[in-house]
Amino acid sequence: WDADYVIKETDILALFRITPQPGVDPIEASAAIAGESSTATWTVVWTDLLTACDLYRAKAYRVDPVPNVADQYFAYIAYDIDLFEEGSIANLTASIIGNVFGFKAVKALRLEDMRMPIAYLKTFQGPATGLIVERERMDKFGRPFLGATVKPKLGLSGKNYGRVVYEGLKGGLDFLKDDENINSQPFMRWRERFLYSMEGVNKASASAGEIKGHYLNVTAATMEDMYERAEFSKDVGSIICMIDLVIGYTAIQSMAIWARKHDMILHLHRAGNSTYSRQKNHGMNFRVICKWMRMAGVDHIHAGTVVGKLEGDPLMIKGFYNTLLESDTEINLPQGLFFAQNWASLRKVVP
Repeated sequence: WDADYVIKETDILALFRITPQPGVDPIEASAAIAGESSTATWTVVWTDLLTACDLYRAKAYRVDPVPNVADQYFAYIAYDIDLFEEGSIANLTASIIGNVFGFKAVKALRLEDMRMPIAYLKTFQGPATGLIVERERMDKFGRPFLGATVKPKLGLSGKNYGRVVYEGLKGGLDFLKDDENINSQPFMRWRERFLYSMEGVNKASASAGEIKGHYLNVTAATMEDMYERAEFSKDVGSIICMIDLVIGYTAIQSMAIWARKHDMILHLHRAGNSTYSRQKNHGMNFRVICKWMRMAGVDHIHAGTVVGKLEGDPLMIKGFYNTLLESDTEINLPQGLFFAQNWASLRKVVP
């Protein structure tokens, strides 16, 4: 705990919502979280003397009560940039959301927001295509892209799947997409789906005289399988491929590098995000995932909406969109943006 700590431009800042156990002081709990997510462990060890712990230990520098909520506090923690490997979401998350969420001193813990310094952002590639270049590639300006998901998502044959793609695009959509759990099941293998889908795309594009697309889901069991499917999607003429959030941060970054190299738009379906983002006092807010995925380099991401079957608060959703679309994000507490964020020229993500 260091109430007088002066934040450095190169610090990575994190805001946690903490619910301390009964009898645990919130400042103590915040300091413990800072220690556990950086250099400290459950006890004092003599090897602390072998390193510059005062330099590398994260600092909890501010604790505020959460308005209108009993027993919850916002804890602000600063991390030295040298604690993190350059360009690695996996390493960042291993510290920030590693062991601390099982910490006994807190009843619940939620990561609400982060601020990344420019020096750290510059070690990530960011989106290869982004919003502006995608509009140029699609030749569509002045309006939102119009898309839909193929339904039923499971059970269609390849030929009928391609028929749905064609009918949707012919009806005026810019894109159709695979759903998160359509990969390569016995009723329709991936190669069959890709071929029939692209037949529908090409036929609809020719009849409409405009560029259209279908997000081909290349999610698979191994990176080798994903690369094979992505290569095939490019070979059959697709301009966009898709992955699921559940493949993991390292796989997402690997696919983003592949997409940049092969000039493909990369869509990310946020499958699985609600397992840690839906509870309001524990887990992680989706705006943090938005920041990590912009750094990782996806071009599209599901960011939610205020209508339909899934949960979505209008102000919170606007905060997600601003995180993905703005070059400089200002503090906006109603939208859940606790830190100003300069995006260091990383391209915009299509929400």
